[in-house]
Amino acid sequence: MAVQAGKDLLVKIDMTSDGQFETVAGLRATRISFNAETVDVTALDSEGGWRELLVGVGVRSAAISGSGVFRDAGTDERARQLFFDGLTPDFQIIIPDFGVVQGPFQVTALEYAGALNGEATYELSLQSAGMLTFTADVVVV
Repeated sequence: MAVQAGKDLLVKIDMTSDGQFETVAGLRATRISFNAETVDVTALDSEGGWRELLVGVGVRSAAISGSGVFRDAGTDERARQLFFDGLTPDFQIIIPDFGVVQGPFQVTALEYAGALNGEATYELSLQSAGMLTFTADVVVV
């Protein structure tokens, strides 16, 4: 895998719940993290005293965060409305030369900031709200 440009890591939102996704405009920094809780089943007789984990259980989740500037009234308004309505539409996260993660997310934080001599900025946080799918990019050799 070659070095990728950060600008190619995209967060897309289903604008009208019809499967038509638009990139959340103005994002300058984007981050996605995947998490999996573990279930510890270690006991006094665990081999060598090593921790043991129960396979195939626990809660998996994903979190997305981004920050940027206002560039597009449509996606800005959609993110704001999703926060206030508590809705969980599908999002797509495009990870360059890796694949696409898609599924429902909830906007859990929306922050606005501005300085006297700078532009108005925003920060956005999303938490997964259901099953996510991953579609790998097809690599041509």
